[in-house]
Amino acid sequence: MDHASQLAGQRVVVTGACGIIGRWLAEAFGKAGARLCLTDMRAEDLAGLQSEPWYTAGSFVHAADLRDAGSIEGLAEAIGAQWGSADVLINNAGVYPSGFLLDIDATEWDRIFDINLRAPYLLTAAVARQMVKAGVRGNVINISSGAARKMRRSVAPYCISKTALDRLTQGFALELAEYGIRVNALEPGFVAGSTVSELTEAHVKSVLASIPAGRGATAEDVGNAALFLASPASAYITGASLPVSGGNSIGSLVVHQDKKHAL
Repeated sequence: MDHASQLAGQRVVVTGACGIIGRWLAEAFGKAGARLCLTDMRAEDLAGLQSEPWYTAGSFVHAADLRDAGSIEGLAEAIGAQWGSADVLINNAGVYPSGFLLDIDATEWDRIFDINLRAPYLLTAAVARQMVKAGVRGNVINISSGAARKMRRSVAPYCISKTALDRLTQGFALELAEYGIRVNALEPGFVAGSTVSELTEAHVKSVLASIPAGRGATAEDVGNAALFLASPASAYITGASLPVSGGNSIGSLVVHQDKKHAL
C-alpha cells in the first residue's frame, strides 16, 4: 500500500497554502483524498484554490494573518467547528527576506520570527489540544529548511528562525509523544521562485549549479516526503528533520580553486 492511499479522508491543515510549496502540499494531499483546510492571508488567492481539481469534498478555506494571535485562534476555532480536530497540521507558511544583520531593524526581525516561529508554536499548541481532546493520534509537519544548519550570508535571521523551528519540533515531539501525536520537520530543497521573495535569474543559476543532485526541488519531491511523514509508514519517526534537498543542506559543489574536477 502506498503512502497516499493511507491518507484518504484524513483532515489536513496547510498554512501558507497560496505559496509555491503550500500549493504543492495541498495538491499532494488533495490527490490522496484528504480533506483540506487551506489557510493564507491572501483571501482572494485562497478562494481560487477551491476551483482546483484536487480540492476535495469536505474541504474548506480560512483566511488568517499568522502575525496576529487572535487570527490564529480564529483559525483553530474554525478547524474545531468544522472537524472537531485535524489529523495532520502542516506549518508551511514562512518568509525569506534578504537583509544583513547590521541593516535590518527590530520590526523586520519580529516579522520574520512571528511568521516562521511564533505562528507554528501557537497553532500547533491550539491544534494539538484539539487532537488530545478528540483522542486523535495526529501528525504535525513543520516546513523547515537546510538553512537551519547551514548559515547563509544576508539571510541570517531566516536561518536562525529555522534552527529554532527545528528545536520547537523536537520540543513538541517530546511533549506530545504520550498522546500518540508525532511531530517532524521537512526541509524542502531549493525552489526557483517564490510568491513572497523574488529571486534573480543569476541567483537561481548560481544555487542550482551548487546542488549535488544537480537540480531544484519539485512538487513530487516535497509532496511525497510529506505524505510519508503523515502516513503510518513513518509511525516510529518523531522529532526528526528530513532533508529533501538533493544534498544541498550538507554541502556545495562549488570549488574555490582552478582545478574544478576530481579526474
